[in-house]
Amino acid sequence: MGEVDLAFFQDPDHRPKLSITEAEGIPLINLSPIISTPNSISDPIAIEGVVREIGNACRDWGFFQVINHGVSLDKLLKIEAVARKFFALPLEEKRKIMRDEKNILGYYDSERTKNVRDWKELFDFTVKEPTFVPSSPDPEDREVIEWYNQWPAYLPELRVVCEEYGREVEQLALKLMGLIALSLGLPEDRFTSYFKEQTSFIRLNHYPPCPSPELTLGVGRHKDGGALTVLAQDDVGGLEVKRKKDGEWIWVKPTPNAYVINVGDSIQVWSNERYHSVEHRAMVNSEKERFSMPFFLNPAHYTIIKPLEELTNEENPAKYKPYSWGKFFAHRQLSNYKKLNVENIQIHHFRVSE
Repeated sequence: MGEVDLAFFQDPDHRPKLSITEAEGIPLINLSPIISTPNSISDPIAIEGVVREIGNACRDWGFFQVINHGVSLDKLLKIEAVARKFFALPLEEKRKIMRDEKNILGYYDSERTKNVRDWKELFDFTVKEPTFVPSSPDPEDREVIEWYNQWPAYLPELRVVCEEYGREVEQLALKLMGLIALSLGLPEDRFTSYFKEQTSFIRLNHYPPCPSPELTLGVGRHKDGGALTVLAQDDVGGLEVKRKKDGEWIWVKPTPNAYVINVGDSIQVWSNERYHSVEHRAMVNSEKERFSMPFFLNPAHYTIIKPLEELTNEENPAKYKPYSWGKFFAHRQLSNYKKLNVENIQIHHFRVSE
């Protein structure tokens, strides 16, 4: 993966900190009461319990894990297997579908871009094809472009497995949005219209073994800008979450067949900060490679993100000014390919001064 620039880690904000605790894990929630099966009988009390657990987790952690989530184990095993096949291909083959500023879907490796922040390689694909996005973050530019997935001709099964998996995990993500809406005292379908032409995508991550894991990160500390992230990770682990109550970094122990869910910035704004998006990062391993597969649930590009009217009043006024998700998203994507003259856009740029 290339040489590590040690000077980069002289900055204490980026240098990995080793004070990690496992004393208190993120909440684990059983979704079986809300997952329909042929012989299941709805139990309103059990469903209310799930909604309450999700609300508490979103408020106190911004993260939780779910089991009995409805995504078939077969689909999970297949996508991990095909991801391993893809990343095992020769580098020159993977780079034939390299993503770039014009087509952000496809393959990326940090060695080529000399990005010492992230020790990994990845493959991105959208769940809706084409996906419509603004051509630039410029507010005056009204052009909308279409994104199409890049699939390797030398591994045709990748497309089949990824598309099948994408359909199932999308259903889970939208179901979770309904439960989050209920936990906020809103109708279950309150967020549905925002995802009719969603800009969601799935990322296959491969973190090779790193000879000096204390000097780099798989992914640096960050928050997710969209609505919700649904993460599958292998048994190696490496995800760490910054605990809200004390700022401690918590290692998320892998739970078999579970998904890790985290609140994105959009939910923080929609909920008017009842729920918070929190920082997280991925650590690398000196001996083992690691695979993970996050699904980023993002709204349609034309969605205006702002605190919901139902959750604001004179005593609790809106904490954010409205902003365009499409322009926000385009700005964040552009920063992956070029150094911008301004700070990468964050939701705090839209926060109302108190």
